Amino acid sequence: MATVRCPAHTFENIQAVIFDKDGTLANVEAYLIRLGEVRSQLTALQIPAPQAQQDALQSSFLTAFGLKNGAIAPAGLLAVGSRHENEIALAAYIAATGIGWIAALALVQTAFQQADKVLSPKVTQTPLLPGVLSLLQQLEQAGVQSVILSADTHHEVAAFVQHYQLTEISWYRGASANSLPKTHPDALKSACEALNVRPDQTLVIGDSAADLALAHQGSARFLGMTGGWKQPPHISAPANTLDGAPNSASDTSAISAHSDLAVASTSSLRQVECFK
Repeated sequence: MATVRCPAHTFENIQAVIFDKDGTLANVEAYLIRLGEVRSQLTALQIPAPQAQQDALQSSFLTAFGLKNGAIAPAGLLAVGSRHENEIALAAYIAATGIGWIAALALVQTAFQQADKVLSPKVTQTPLLPGVLSLLQQLEQAGVQSVILSADTHHEVAAFVQHYQLTEISWYRGASANSLPKTHPDALKSACEALNVRPDQTLVIGDSAADLALAHQGSARFLGMTGGWKQPPHISAPANTLDGAPNSASDTSAISAHSDLAVASTSSLRQVECFK
């Protein structure tokens, strides 16, 4: 087992680290802003309605995505939600105009596919954040498994690992029809079983409430990564997701006066080190 240390906290007895991808390992902010704009525009154009109504819907789509004045909310739908969740959100707006649900969902899916073609490939536009390679190498040298559990599609996670030659990543899972979504209450259990490690010997590193909730499904430790966005995310989760939170003296001391905050956080993976 190994020790993972950041300026705010030291995590002992770690056998595996589960990384989020977008905003934690990958710099995705500029890409997501453009993606949200293109998706909003192409979806609005699919709707058989007057130009004024299309424009109003496009504005609503941008707001739903968490986009405002050319900036993105790191805790918003586009930054955190899966592709399917984004499709459902926009389809709900369209259904409210009187279009049937199945037709609305198909319309959104068509627009999203068009946006993919406009912006493809994603992987070349989402470079590694500073410190990623060094930390992965340290973890490998210490015998710690490094894996990715992401709300992005499984195809995009695979492309990311391959494009940046992340040979230290021993396992990864993205959203697909054949796997549990990251937000499923058994997602951590499933990942740990695949890795043959206990949750309490696992460290989750991520940038959102979804990552924090994932960690606390089974008392895994958590390190919030806030440096992947221009507007640092405030990482918190509903109190009922923290029932399994660590309660040792060392872990409790790292939690702020608000009991729903992450165990520890860092603004850069360059500040994180691992050793035996």
